[in-house]
Amino acid sequence: MPEGRKPESDSNTEEVTRYLLDRISSLENRNIELREENRQVESEKKFLESQKTRYEREIRKLKGEIEKLRSPPLIIGKITDVAGDNRYVVQSSAGPVFMVRASGFIEPEDLKAGVRCTLNQQSLAIVDLLPQTFDSQVYGMEVEDPPVENYSDIGGLEDQILEIKEAVELPLCKPELFEKVGISPPRGVLLHGPPGTGKTLLARAVAHETNAKFLRVVGSELVQKYIGEGARLVRELFELAKRDAPSIIFIDEIDAIGAQRTESLTSGDREVQRTLMQLLADLDGFKNRGDVKIIGATNRIDILDPALLRPGRFDRMIEIPEPDVDGRYAILKIHSKNMSLGESIYLENIAELTERMNGSDLKSICTEAGMFAIRDDRDTIEMADFVMAIDKVRHNQKGSVSELSDGAMFA
Repeated sequence: MPEGRKPESDSNTEEVTRYLLDRISSLENRNIELREENRQVESEKKFLESQKTRYEREIRKLKGEIEKLRSPPLIIGKITDVAGDNRYVVQSSAGPVFMVRASGFIEPEDLKAGVRCTLNQQSLAIVDLLPQTFDSQVYGMEVEDPPVENYSDIGGLEDQILEIKEAVELPLCKPELFEKVGISPPRGVLLHGPPGTGKTLLARAVAHETNAKFLRVVGSELVQKYIGEGARLVRELFELAKRDAPSIIFIDEIDAIGAQRTESLTSGDREVQRTLMQLLADLDGFKNRGDVKIIGATNRIDILDPALLRPGRFDRMIEIPEPDVDGRYAILKIHSKNMSLGESIYLENIAELTERMNGSDLKSICTEAGMFAIRDDRDTIEMADFVMAIDKVRHNQKGSVSELSDGAMFA
């Protein structure tokens, strides 16, 4: 080995030692950095915990203030105007009108004219909004359980069923058909005809066939004792129907409030006329009624006010006439389908014997025929039972079928 030259092994050892020293130094520096970062994180953690504690105290304080604001007694009022800049004109239930501000916990878009609210008694700030309320009588008009009758339970009114389906059912179930054609669907339907011909039954079938909310009211229910109460019921009825749209309002015996206006000066007549004017406004006023369809029924169309009959309110008049012989036969088949009929019974002959009888009369005849069979302790109903039933139902009508001969019966 030449002099002055280190062995190769010693050179490698020095390089390894130098590398290890550099590595140790680097790790120590990194350790110092991590300790400093850890110290900063611990410091930030303590700061955040202190901030959290402070915020929790503020939240508890705010919640306490909110509970104080919302705690009774509160003033009930109604927003009458929106002045902007979080200012609202509110009329309290006691009568005075206030310019107030609203709590920051209420969404500004919910603060509209006509909304009921509660005011803090001291600051008079709006602290909560109340749901819209309706008279309990209006809620009682809502039909919760759909009627069981359907179109197949109606006999002899095929044309009328088609018309009411076009006017009420199609606009609710298939509105796109009217949009394609470019026309507006009928807004209301008036069923008129003699008593007992199936006007109410037809409305019940519409309620069964559609998924719309159905509200039924008799015209006399809208006639109230105190001034303005009938108009308020009409207004709330339409508001409830619009809120729960699509919906159908069925006004039975509409002539109770829709009779032609006269010069009568009695207070009762004036109140009925106020109710009628509110009904006219809701049927065709400035407000959009939405998917709310109206069905009216009356057997005195001749006394209805002309303003109620004009297009735009009741666009389609559907007459429900007394059934002819074919209609009576169809009605008898419906009412007798579950009856135990004897071989001697021919519904065609019964339909001919029941001239000038309506659907209600025919249903009563079927019931009475069954009662005669039960009286004789029989399981089946014979033709004689129907003859006696027809005679009984027609007792107050002109003529009697009891004198007809058996030959005429079974001819």
